[in-house]
Amino acid sequence: MPEAVPAELAHRPRRVTSFRSRRAALNEAQQEAWDRLWPALGRQADDPQPLDPQAWFARRAPLVLEIGCGTGTSTLAMARDEPDLDVIAVEVYRRGLAQLLGGIDRTAQEEQPVTNIRMIRGDGVDVLEHLLGPGSLTGVRVFFPDPWPKARHHKRRLLQPATVALIADRLRPGGVLHAATDHAGYAGQIAEVGDAEPLLRRVRQGEELPISTNRPTTKYETKARQAGSAVEEFIWVRQP
Repeated sequence: MPEAVPAELAHRPRRVTSFRSRRAALNEAQQEAWDRLWPALGRQADDPQPLDPQAWFARRAPLVLEIGCGTGTSTLAMARDEPDLDVIAVEVYRRGLAQLLGGIDRTAQEEQPVTNIRMIRGDGVDVLEHLLGPGSLTGVRVFFPDPWPKARHHKRRLLQPATVALIADRLRPGGVLHAATDHAGYAGQIAEVGDAEPLLRRVRQGEELPISTNRPTTKYETKARQAGSAVEEFIWVRQP
């Protein structure tokens, strides 16, 4: 059964989205973590309250947006390694966000708990359009977006010219767009679209960046490599 798009998103004009609908119930532990942690750490993309990252994180820090965080494996690992950055992870699927909440919760017992992640349930394009202003982001991460391999579905791919232009606008000068895919056809499109965006340029060899581009290898990526799929990385910097 498909997981319904949150009811709060229903009143916005319909447009082609980059995600599939599916339904997956939370188990008891996930539901408990959701009920306990979501009110403080999460919100809906269509929440009418303005997004104030400084108030939400209770500090002022460089802000990174991850679009399509899945179960949050990379999100949690990278946030742990970069405690001076604040990370907003966007995901449509509630179960993935619940798994990330559980991961954050488990770090509470550690010497250095992870406290620099917040979550938004909904469409990443909605977040970019309605919740974030120009120059507000130090980084945007898009790891393994749905490739929509059939030609008739290519219009559903997230990294289209309009979305990349929107991302570039939301990045501050020097900010980073980091994308990765294991789909050769989509890789070609991502490269073409990113290189065509006038506000972006490819990162130079050895260039110092404001965020890390070292990703952990996830189970999904391991399976893709074992199946013979090459993983391609793309890193652009927002020009002044």
